[in-house]
Amino acid sequence: MSSALLLLPDFSLILIGWLLVRYTSFDRVFWSGVERLVYFVLFPALLLQSTNSAQLDFSSTSAMLGLGLLVMGFGMAAGYAVRWVLRPDPVAFASGLQTAFRFNSYIGLALAARLGGGTGLAMMALLVGFTVPLANVVAVWALARHGESRLLAELARNPLILATAAGLGTNLLGLHAPEVLATTLNRLGSASTALGLITVGAGLQLRAASGSVGAMTWWTVVKLVAMPAFAWLVGRHLPLTPLQLQMVVLYASLPTASSCYILAVRMGGNGPMVAATISAMTVGAIVTMPFWMALLV
Repeated sequence: MSSALLLLPDFSLILIGWLLVRYTSFDRVFWSGVERLVYFVLFPALLLQSTNSAQLDFSSTSAMLGLGLLVMGFGMAAGYAVRWVLRPDPVAFASGLQTAFRFNSYIGLALAARLGGGTGLAMMALLVGFTVPLANVVAVWALARHGESRLLAELARNPLILATAAGLGTNLLGLHAPEVLATTLNRLGSASTALGLITVGAGLQLRAASGSVGAMTWWTVVKLVAMPAFAWLVGRHLPLTPLQLQMVVLYASLPTASSCYILAVRMGGNGPMVAATISAMTVGAIVTMPFWMALLV
């Protein structure tokens, strides 16, 4: 099966969300509530259980995790460079910078399971677990510098950081959830994938904010083209298995996280611009992601 067909079922869920919000009584207010449910409850449960139960064999995954962090660092640097090249206004820059390096974990975990089965899902969970805290710290830092929010307070209540830290910490201590709790977390996590993809589609908004198109285009190219190209070029020279390389390139090619909008609005940023950037990246990824996956077949 071609890469495009492999990705089709998950992108179909995004399309379903887009259709539902436009042609049914389930409007944006309804989907905004669903998105908060996924972001604050369902997805943290998935991160907590996947990182707590993952086999942390650093001898075989260190190169993959190191490349994942390197790719994110590259995205941060390339995204930050727009400040000197296009000079967007400070609020737009602080709000949109996160879109250059944050990633949609809903899409990543769903596609990892489809492309690599349980092994691929475990690898993507590790990449998510190790890079989500760094991505959220930098995103919150950029917005906190230009608003009235306090960095440590925002980090302390971020559900993705808390869930990841709890999962990794308990895993390293050898503490694992009892069967009943683990089953409950797995059920919550399973619900987050489909609902997360549908809410991505429901949140698509392609109207750009005036004066921000240049910066939005810059961040979109960084996320969908430069980061996966960097991962593919560097990864070929590292001791990675074919599946590990595929998972890192998949991770690098993901469109930005839909939660970027939630963070921007909550911290007084340019919400409409971030929403438009998320939408443009998500639509663009329908074309770019099959291309990057095809290179690894």
